[in-house]
Amino acid sequence: MSSAPTAATARLIGVDFSSRPSRRKRIVLAQGERLGASVRLVSLLHFETLDALGHWLAAPGRWVGGFDLPFGLPRELVEHLGWPTDWQACMQYYAGLGRDEIRARFAAFCAARPVGGKFAHRGTDGPAGSSPSMKWVNPPVAFMLHAGVPLLLEAGAHLPGLHAGDPARVALEAYPGLLARELIGRRSYKSDSRAAQTPERLIARKDLLTALETGRTRLGLRLQLRPAQADALVQDASGDSLDAVLCLLQAAWGERCHAEGDALYGLPPAIDRLEGWIVTA
Repeated sequence: MSSAPTAATARLIGVDFSSRPSRRKRIVLAQGERLGASVRLVSLLHFETLDALGHWLAAPGRWVGGFDLPFGLPRELVEHLGWPTDWQACMQYYAGLGRDEIRARFAAFCAARPVGGKFAHRGTDGPAGSSPSMKWVNPPVAFMLHAGVPLLLEAGAHLPGLHAGDPARVALEAYPGLLARELIGRRSYKSDSRAAQTPERLIARKDLLTALETGRTRLGLRLQLRPAQADALVQDASGDSLDAVLCLLQAAWGERCHAEGDALYGLPPAIDRLEGWIVTA
């Protein structure tokens, strides 16, 4: 089996992102290709710094990628804070803020709101079951946006519905939890804490991978793996490698939509052009 995507197909990538990557908590990038209804995993790459990922994304090459980080903030929040409501201007302003300032502004916004409605949400959060993109802890998706979107812009990526960039590098907002819940419900399959890396979570990863390989998903795609790859995905108890592959499948669905004539890669035509949307939601 070849170790690189064939020339006839677009390179697909799925990225499990971290806003503070390190040797212990690396960014994982899954590379693959779609052949009809099958998505073949080619390789897994690991990055210990944001700069290393940025260099990879900016290097010559064509790809369609699913990235596990939010691409926009809730319109309600942006308008309340008086920030630009043009997506690119908003992202440039946001990137210029420090994390302490972001935390302080978002915390003040939440403090003034009633219990049960502290956070502002994007339109995609309901269908996707995702955390609000302004959340700064557990998970710190606000900081993932702050760290990740500038890398995509610097790489010249095209973000359908949000930003016209290089059509050879297409970035889609992905959310692995959406696909995982479809296949194994609310069962937990990962943990960064060694004490919580239980046999039950190991079984859940095996079940999730089996469901992907047999194509038991509404995406109509089937994952192709070599035995060694399957073993590596199951043995990564953090779930980072499996999450990258879930993002890869979501990117493949968007790429197939585009191949069938959808300029938005499967995103709804009426998406909020400030907030963005999670692919497949």
